[in-house]
Amino acid sequence: MPRKSMALAAAVALSSVLFTAGQATAASSAQRADRPPFPYADCVKEVKKQHKATDRRAREVCDMLVKKGWIKPPKS
Repeated sequence: MPRKSMALAAAVALSSVLFTAGQATAASSAQRADRPPFPYADCVKEVKKQHKATDRRAREVCDMLVKKGWIKPPKS
């Protein structure tokens, strides 16, 4: 009888670990959209909107952020 109860307890523990790991994976993939690197076009748009910058200044700021790894390089 003790073997059955230990096996049952192990099965419950393993299923809860797998269920929790599955939830963490789903949550981490959902958060990736909010983390860097962000798209270059979004960067230019936000710099112009928040700082009322010219097109040239917005591109300069975004180019600096590309070098730091916060923004994806623009597509050619």
